[in-house]
Amino acid sequence: MPRLAERKEKWTLWFNPTLKKLVVTKARHMGVQPVILLENLVREKLTLYGHMGVDDSAAYITAIRKQSREQSDNSFLKEIQAWEQSRSS
Repeated sequence: MPRLAERKEKWTLWFNPTLKKLVVTKARHMGVQPVILLENLVREKLTLYGHMGVDDSAAYITAIRKQSREQSDNSFLKEIQAWEQSRSS
């Protein structure tokens, strides 16, 4: 039996014209439809385990590294210690 395609709802969204132009341009550059680009962005941002659904892993790793550079070593160690204490209680 053939698998039925997932039925999607149609939504109407009002979008800032500048953002719309940016999304359309980026979608053309990637070779996908704008709606697919938006779905992927929402999926990446709202997924509990964000690393699972990342399309561009290189960009994701670059963003994580950039964020970690902004955090000092001491604050990172304090964060780990707080996490260890919360796990042991």
